[in-house]
Formats: sequence, structure tokens, C-alpha cells
Amino acid sequence: MIRKIIFVLLIACTNVVFAQTAKDKTEILKVLENQRQAWNRGDMNDYMAGYWKSDSLLFVGKSGPTYGWQKTLDNYKKGYPDKTAMGFLTFGIKKVEFLAKDKAFVLGSWNLKRDKDEPKGYFTLLLSKIDGAWKVVVDHSS
Repeated sequence: MIRKIIFVLLIACTNVVFAQTAKDKTEILKVLENQRQAWNRGDMNDYMAGYWKSDSLLFVGKSGPTYGWQKTLDNYKKGYPDKTAMGFLTFGIKKVEFLAKDKAFVLGSWNLKRDKDEPKGYFTLLLSKIDGAWKVVVDHSS
């Protein structure tokens, strides 16, 4: 009898963890979709809403590491000064993996369609749940 109770409790706990993970995965994908839509509107400030607004934000790109939300925004604005330069962004999410209750790893691809070219690459993200909202705290894009 005690074994049955323990088994039922373990199953119930597993289902609660799974439900939390499924909800969190949906929230993470929504953050990324909001970023994609903001990019495609040419709204860099709204795009940056998906990032942790902190001096500790880490962005790693072809020029190396950049620390800080404002510096990352400034670099984006310099590299993509207008809607033509920004093009049309699509993502291909390959993997969302939870490292802890409040930490997740995302692997994906990005593709920009522009009039004269079509750059593409991959990204890895570390997201943290901060004050109840998922935010990108590390972005490595190539």
C-alpha cells in the first residue's frame, strides 16, 4: 500500500514539473516570437525587450563579447540602422532545454531576407526567469 502511495505521489510530482516546463517552453517561444515580430516591424527597442535589461547581459557575435543591454542595443542599431538593413527575420528553433526551474538553453537558426542578400546563421541562448518573466541573459549568434 505504501509503495502505491509513493508511486502515485511520484507520478503527480512528475506531471506538475512537466506542466510547468510546457508552460515555460511556451513562454520562451513567445519571447522569441515577439522579438521576431518586433524586428520585422523595424522596432529595435521592442526587439530588445526580450533581453535582460542589465549591464550583465552578454552578447557574443562575430566581433566578440559585448556586455550590457544598452551597448548591445547600440551595436544592433549601428549594424542595422534601418528597416532595409534589418530585412525580414525568421527563426528555426531546434531545441529548448531546461537546465533548472528558472534557466533554459535554446538552440536555433536565424535567416534574414533582404533585397541584396540573405545572411543566415545559428544562435544559442541562455534564458533566465527574472521577476516572473523569461529574458535572454546570454546570446551567442554566428
